[in-house]
Amino acid sequence: MEGALASASAITDQRQKIEQYKLILSSLFSSNDVPQFKLFIDHMVSDYVPLVVSRQLLQMFAQDLGKLEPESQKEVAHYALTQIQPRVVSFEEQVLIIREKLAELYESEQQWSKAAQMLSGINFDSGIRMLDDTYKLSKCVQIARLYLEDDDSVNAEAFINKASFLVSNSHNEVLNLQYKVCYARILDLKRKFLEAALRYYDISQIEKRKIGDEEIDEDALQQALSAAVTCTILAAAGPQRSRVLATLYKDERCTKLKIYPILQKVYLERILRKPEIDAFAEELKGHQKALLPDNFTVLDRAMIEHNLLSASKLYTNISFDELGNLLGISPQKAEKIASRMIYEDRMRGSIDQVEAVIHFEDDTEELQQWDHQIVGLCQALNDILDGMANKGLTVPV
Repeated sequence: MEGALASASAITDQRQKIEQYKLILSSLFSSNDVPQFKLFIDHMVSDYVPLVVSRQLLQMFAQDLGKLEPESQKEVAHYALTQIQPRVVSFEEQVLIIREKLAELYESEQQWSKAAQMLSGINFDSGIRMLDDTYKLSKCVQIARLYLEDDDSVNAEAFINKASFLVSNSHNEVLNLQYKVCYARILDLKRKFLEAALRYYDISQIEKRKIGDEEIDEDALQQALSAAVTCTILAAAGPQRSRVLATLYKDERCTKLKIYPILQKVYLERILRKPEIDAFAEELKGHQKALLPDNFTVLDRAMIEHNLLSASKLYTNISFDELGNLLGISPQKAEKIASRMIYEDRMRGSIDQVEAVIHFEDDTEELQQWDHQIVGLCQALNDILDGMANKGLTVPV
């Protein structure tokens, strides 16, 4: 190999030189000889080969990497990236192709994070080689999607944030949809359940059944709707969650979902029993059942808060002991959760620690006052319009 490379290097005619190197490269791919490949790469990045020649040969090498055995491909590609690194500015196109080929291989082996790391090494902001915004957006979304396969929300979010600067000017509907799905999944993994629910619900309402070359089937939309329901149920109990629950409950598509019975009970503010909670738990993902610092799981805390809010609609007041029995936790924990919900304005009430009793407040009176104020405003507006009409003034409709 060293002799063949030396002979090719000695050729003065550039066209003949390139043809000779091509023959050497072709024989290497036929033999699948890793050590010989390394010698070839060392020679290409050396000062003995003109840049115009080495670029062309390394381009061919990068494009044909898929012809090698997977393990050989990894070893040779990684070696090439290491050797090219000192002169990476001169070989940006070749490095990009090598990284894409390696990422494709890792993805086929379901090594998601390795594939993402390989693509994240691409220099998107090179001053020498300009990449268009659509390509940058596609790679940022792809990297985020790969990290999400390993439930890595931190790294996925970093690339979705980069994509957010590009998506506003994007007219590629497929990429825009993929961006929305990734963003919803990140919010879900970060346990920002209410925000995730709204994103999932927005996705589920897509009317088009074909976006670009991709077919949007009903199952995918139903999965998004189901994810929206699940995230809403897991969200912190309170007025915001209640509004989203109302939207979902009134959506006729939800009646076809497997989790509709629990959605109905949660919306109607009925207390959920353990068998119902256990059945719901079977539909959840790992991060939705993760253990929190207070030794409750995500599901436990959501169900306890829901049952506590439901109890506030049934009882005028209740002792800590009775509330603990109702929720299946200690009286001290019941008091702590109730106090936090009252403090965060997610439940109306007050706590009498001397008597160890929680007093719940009914907001019906406030709602009636609000209704009366709206009626009064409408009546006042009608009086103004009638007065304008009596004076012969034009009343805009």
